[in-house]
Amino acid sequence: MQIKQFFIFTLSLLMLEITSLASDLKDTISFGVNTYTDNAGVEVYSPTLSLFKKISSQWMLGVKMRIDAISAASIKNGSNATHVDAVTGASSKEVPYDDIRYAPTLMATYDDGENLVSFGGYFSSEVDYTGQSAFVNYVRQLNEQNTALGIGISQSFDTWKPVFQRDLPKDNRNEGKVDLSVNQLISPTLSIQAVYSYMNSEGFLSSPYHFVLQDDIAKFENYPDKRTGHAFALKGVTLLNETNSMNVSYRYYTDDWDISSHTLNIEELHDFSDNFTSGLRLRYYTQTKSNFIKPIGSYTLSDTYFATDYRMSAFDSYTIGVPFIYKMNGGSKLTASVDYYQTSSNEYIQSWYGVKSLNAVFTTISYEFDY
Repeated sequence: MQIKQFFIFTLSLLMLEITSLASDLKDTISFGVNTYTDNAGVEVYSPTLSLFKKISSQWMLGVKMRIDAISAASIKNGSNATHVDAVTGASSKEVPYDDIRYAPTLMATYDDGENLVSFGGYFSSEVDYTGQSAFVNYVRQLNEQNTALGIGISQSFDTWKPVFQRDLPKDNRNEGKVDLSVNQLISPTLSIQAVYSYMNSEGFLSSPYHFVLQDDIAKFENYPDKRTGHAFALKGVTLLNETNSMNVSYRYYTDDWDISSHTLNIEELHDFSDNFTSGLRLRYYTQTKSNFIKPIGSYTLSDTYFATDYRMSAFDSYTIGVPFIYKMNGGSKLTASVDYYQTSSNEYIQSWYGVKSLNAVFTTISYEFDY
């Protein structure tokens, strides 16, 4: 579960793409590697492999496999791992800090030119967490394929298995999501998409490892066991001229924990040749704090909820990245990107990781070819 959090901000952008793409069913194989490193000592390496095979003119089957390998002295218990003794009574040597997550996905796609349906299932396994989910997406092309209406539904059923002996209030974590989208081609060079998302979570929603440690208090994190959120996103893609294009998106999120956020993404791409494309992308994110987090050191024994995760606090983050796309002969393609991510200074980051703000570098490289 810890690994998933590092990629959550990039994964949240994918739904804007999925429901807007017209299917191009063809036999393809792709493989690549994603990496993440930050100044808190976290390193993640994620090799991926995807295989898509047409079984008829309208049906395609796909399988994806991702392996996340993480190495981090502070991922489970903060910058001072010996603090875990005060809460669990266990030696820090009993808590493994390295983890590997296996995440296969199976899917099928049907496309008759006007109706696109994709569905599948996902499973992941870590030393302390197992997850499984099902999803289905439907896109209807209208108005000579100038308009697309989409709906996506997913539901996960996950289970916690802490690496040390601890009785959780609940060991499940279930999350459901519904996405509704409208994509409209305004002109030959401009397309706009609007997306509404409904999210619902229930179960053990905090981490079994995070804890509050004060002079008179040693408590594990405890969040409400239900959370409902709503998100509204707007995205525009425009062709500026024959060699330049721009993508701009804005997303607003709010939930019943009183967290609200704003996300702005801007990407400009330039065709340097018929084969090579690159550009620059920027992302700004800001959010308010949850209604149960308190300043460091101010919790009391009478409090119902305890939080130390900076993602429950108010903070800003900035991302700047450079994507690369190189098209080869025969339809094969090499894509890569480098992104730098930084949060604002935050007392919860300082307390847990021992640094004032998180600085991270994401890299991706992938090779895709038809067969």
